[in-house]
Amino acid sequence: MNTILPDAPRVVAAVSVPRTISAAIGLLVMCVTILVSPNAGAVPSFARQTGLPCMQCHVGAFGPQLTQYGREFKLNGYVWTDGHDGHLPVAAMVQGSFTHTGTDQPGGAAPGFGPNNNPALDQVSLFYGGIITDHAGAFAQVTYDGVARQLHWDNLDLRYATSIQGVGKPLLIGVTVNNNPTVQDVWNSTPAWGFPFAASRLVSGPAPATLIDGGLAQNVLGAGAYARWSKLIYAEFDIYKGLGPDVRNVLGIVPVTGANAIEGTVPYWRVALEHNFGSHYLELGTFGLQGSEFPAGDNSTRRADQFTDVALDATWLYSGDPDYTITGYLTYIHEAQRLRASSILSGTNAADFLDTFRTNGSLSWHNTVTLSSQYFQTGGSADTALFGGRPGGAGWIGEIAYVPGGKEDSVFPNWLNLRLSLQYTAYTDFNGSRLHASDNNTLFLLLWIAA
Repeated sequence: MNTILPDAPRVVAAVSVPRTISAAIGLLVMCVTILVSPNAGAVPSFARQTGLPCMQCHVGAFGPQLTQYGREFKLNGYVWTDGHDGHLPVAAMVQGSFTHTGTDQPGGAAPGFGPNNNPALDQVSLFYGGIITDHAGAFAQVTYDGVARQLHWDNLDLRYATSIQGVGKPLLIGVTVNNNPTVQDVWNSTPAWGFPFAASRLVSGPAPATLIDGGLAQNVLGAGAYARWSKLIYAEFDIYKGLGPDVRNVLGIVPVTGANAIEGTVPYWRVALEHNFGSHYLELGTFGLQGSEFPAGDNSTRRADQFTDVALDATWLYSGDPDYTITGYLTYIHEAQRLRASSILSGTNAADFLDTFRTNGSLSWHNTVTLSSQYFQTGGSADTALFGGRPGGAGWIGEIAYVPGGKEDSVFPNWLNLRLSLQYTAYTDFNGSRLHASDNNTLFLLLWIAA
């Protein structure tokens, strides 16, 4: 069956990686070698396994936005091939950037960086993305973080999927093992793959964020089951468990001093309705989780703070014109916080809430030039001890991206693709204050190479 590998998401298996400078340099050299090598070993995972260009799975010919074809590939376990044996679904990625902020950042943007106008090697990654058996596949990623100067495991999604008949209609059923709630999702309205698809590591956004919005990424490992009936109804349920500090150290996820510690298990759920209306695709859904954490790892109260996140989302895609593709996404997340430990230890409110809203869209012309824009807003209850007052953050992001490869008629070889993007973030509210919010405005130039 001829199909394409979604090349936007990348996964990493739970591997033991040494946190040394020599290992990081070794990974960098390996990735550069892959990128410049002209032999068969340099083919990216999607091209090696399917023989199809990036535009088959990705809006704009470069992830992570998935087309309907890309969603099907992921849901079916990354196993579709071009029918030829001998493919090795491996890939490499390099990101380099330049960041300018509205005002200088006192003390430097990060250790080893200046207060402004910083070039950076953001990250270098290796991937395994594709088939393991006829019904099982993986998306696995290991990354060298050029800002933190740290080698670590990254996104992981192992899958098994098969199709049967259910009430006279096709029923796709599968299981997933992953390390980041929503990384297994196929809609870009969820946090793991939402816009902006890449952002500067050398600026700090508004402080408050819900737990599901990246708060558990690579710090947990979980498993779950999913089912989709008649390409109409999708449902999934997963259970996650926090990784201990020793395990995270081995995997390169070094706990930050004073970081919260996950207590017990974290259930995650996802339900969605989807349908194609001619050239239009629409998805409406909900997702969420419930997790408990000991603030700053302190369990002296024998109580944990509890977070319940409930989200609504929508995805729209128009692909009826060969010259352009239009997408639209909407996400709303409500988090209810029961601060049973923090209220005792730090004097916070007994209960708080956070609300996050994002809506974004893009227009991709010939899968070569893509214009994107997003409005974002976060707010919640006033809590001086927790947020320093009323939490908040709002603004706009605009981006233009150019992708010369990833098409059948591309002058680039099929083992190389790149994305050059210019992104600007303008804040109207930063940490609950409109005063000087524009000081945090950010210009971000990114070169993203995949091979």
